[in-house]
Amino acid sequence: MVAVWCAVVRRDLLLAFRRRADVFTTLFFFIMVTALFPLGVGPERDTLRTMAPGILWVAALLAAMLSLGRLFANDFADGTLEQLLLSPEPLSLIVLGKVWAHWLVSGLPLVLLAPVLALQFDLPTDAIEVLVASLLIGTPVLSLIGAIGAALTLGLRGGGVLVSLLVLPLYIPVLIFGAGAVGAQASGLGSAAHLQLLGGLLAASLALSPWAAAAALRVAID
Repeated sequence: MVAVWCAVVRRDLLLAFRRRADVFTTLFFFIMVTALFPLGVGPERDTLRTMAPGILWVAALLAAMLSLGRLFANDFADGTLEQLLLSPEPLSLIVLGKVWAHWLVSGLPLVLLAPVLALQFDLPTDAIEVLVASLLIGTPVLSLIGAIGAALTLGLRGGGVLVSLLVLPLYIPVLIFGAGAVGAQASGLGSAAHLQLLGGLLAASLALSPWAAAAALRVAID
């Protein structure tokens, strides 16, 4: 099972490398949104520090949503998804491998870029560390939940809009706890509670999302 999971991850990473424009679109969107906000809000340090957690997390959330449409769409279009459904291996394991590859391509770069972009908001060092930790825990949740929405809207006309409408309400707790962790740390209240809640969301998503997405894929193919 580990070999199957690794093969799925390796395949999806190779395909993503061949379509680098899609990956760069997500990164450029994240960079542009976070870079334009200080220009529009103004140079006041206190204002920027207050708004920074929400701005960075909203930008990461929207950037993650941009890449959901291609999670299963290409495999569905070329018939690969039907072959995966016929595989004797558990479909939930294959889905988990695809979600992991999706996070490595679209989520991990956001985590790595966040500390650099946070400097323009004049966040303290400890708040930046919490920001990285919250994104490291929270962005996999976005990919896992997004996989369910991408599977439910697979093959539908206007699926990109529908998947956004489906997953956005489910993303709200992740946004609240992620931004709240950074804000609490910056104000001196401590971020442990928020990060623990994010960890609980990650554990629940790992337990439920692969099976839910696999069931939705079977329905979409049938």
